[in-house]
Amino acid sequence: MEFGIFDFFYIIGALAFFIYGMKMMSDGIQRAAGSQLRNILRTMTKNRFLGVFTGFLTTSLVQSSSATTVMTVSFVNAGLLTLTESAGVMMGANIGTTITGWLIAGLQALFATERDLDFSLSTLSIPLFALAVPMILSSRGKIKHWGEFIIGFAILFLGLSYLKEAVPDLEGSTKDLDFLISFADLGFFSRVFFVLVGALVTIIVQSSSAAMAITMTMCVQGWLPFEVAASMILGENIGTTITAEIASLVGNTNAKRSARIHSLFNVIGVTWMVILMPLILPLLGRFVNDFMGYGDPFVDQNATSFGLSSFHTLFNLLNVLLLIGFVNLLVRIAIKTVPSKGDEDDDTSLKFISTMAKTPELALVELQKETAHFGEVVSRMSDFSKRLINSVEPKDRKKLFKKIKKYEKITDTMEVEITQYITRLSNEELSTDTSQKLRSILNICNDLERIGDVYYQISKNVEQKIEHKAFFTPDQRNNINDMIDKVNEAFVIMNENLNNQYDKVDKTQAVIIEKEINAIRNKLRKHNVSRIGDEDYNVQSAIIYNNLFSALEKVGDHIINVTEALVGEI
Repeated sequence: MEFGIFDFFYIIGALAFFIYGMKMMSDGIQRAAGSQLRNILRTMTKNRFLGVFTGFLTTSLVQSSSATTVMTVSFVNAGLLTLTESAGVMMGANIGTTITGWLIAGLQALFATERDLDFSLSTLSIPLFALAVPMILSSRGKIKHWGEFIIGFAILFLGLSYLKEAVPDLEGSTKDLDFLISFADLGFFSRVFFVLVGALVTIIVQSSSAAMAITMTMCVQGWLPFEVAASMILGENIGTTITAEIASLVGNTNAKRSARIHSLFNVIGVTWMVILMPLILPLLGRFVNDFMGYGDPFVDQNATSFGLSSFHTLFNLLNVLLLIGFVNLLVRIAIKTVPSKGDEDDDTSLKFISTMAKTPELALVELQKETAHFGEVVSRMSDFSKRLINSVEPKDRKKLFKKIKKYEKITDTMEVEITQYITRLSNEELSTDTSQKLRSILNICNDLERIGDVYYQISKNVEQKIEHKAFFTPDQRNNINDMIDKVNEAFVIMNENLNNQYDKVDKTQAVIIEKEINAIRNKLRKHNVSRIGDEDYNVQSAIIYNNLFSALEKVGDHIINVTEALVGEI
């Protein structure tokens, strides 16, 4: 058999076709059912058993365990799932990904019968394109996304067909397999070696489904003995954990721990299965031959796909049953191996959004959580300002001036980074609801950043007061403190609204507080003007006093703007 550079690139191209089709399928269904997937993951993970079912269901729908694990790590990063809940989802995702193996096995069985038909089965993808293209041209978002899903399936179908054509059939030829056989006869070490090969292939192609397609195709075409392919399938289970580990690198500590749990689960499972394979594989071969009726996968190449799919399913089911009772132990090991960073309590930077690949509908979960975090960070500046206004110790004042300046820079940075993140999401195709929410978040972040600017200006006014040795009367100081307390009430309501679902926000209480802030400002302004000419009236103090309560009223305006943006009025 001659195998040239063209044949090599033909295989790479067929594999790329398969991966692109799988990704398009996954992205299409995620966009079509984005909010439903969010609700599934957020509400159906209350215990580990329900979490397993949730992971299975989600992965079966999106046909990508990587998508589910990245989603799960993302939700842990956003604080929407606990580590224990995420462990169950990860386990279920491993079972769900076995559906892909059965899909590939079924398609390969069809391809094996092509010679008995009058046409190539790959031509069946053409009617799928005919069905899907009008759908993706539709103005209705969900129909369009379902069209993307169907086109993705058609491309996957073509990719698998081309992959089968690209890998030559070596049936009856042992000469070309001598180098593989030499590695396959080393017992336990052979199994470990091919587990590592499977992991490496998955890391290279960044898709366990694609790696599985390669393995199963090579096995069907006679390139790999059944037991070697089974070892590679195990390695692909380890390789897919790399996706979650990479995704977690840009997340917080809990996100990294969630990915570590996924890795521990797969590594432990592969370890015990590698040891027991000589006992399990013969039993599985008899099951596939005698009960399923597909033939003996050890000798019948056409039965190997179903043998490998059965092995993959059996392994993941047994691994879940074995380890589901040890979830708490896995969580403890993950916590120990991924320690908290010492500065993590100083959460004044972005902590929820990340560069993990996901659809805008799913990224929106992180973005909403990050916006709520932004609101909490800005709220702290009110307390710093009150302490600064009331402080009489130069050392304390100096620290507070520095802190307010630092937080003002933080608010600038957070607005820029969130805006850049939204801009990247906007390059994707957005549903009407997602687009509206992204616009609201942009407006919210603008107002939150402006609040930071106002508090910095307040600190400069206080600094000016100290330089000019101007003093407030007890009434002036009490009035400013009362107004700050009222603004703090507005902050509490704003933060509650930011942490709520946007379509459930009621602005009634926020409007009431904002009117009370305006009334206090009007009262203080009128009283300040009426005191002009009094003996104890100090012009410099009065100007700074006016600047402070006017600035606090501006803070109130920005706070109500946030709530109005949440309800879609801005």
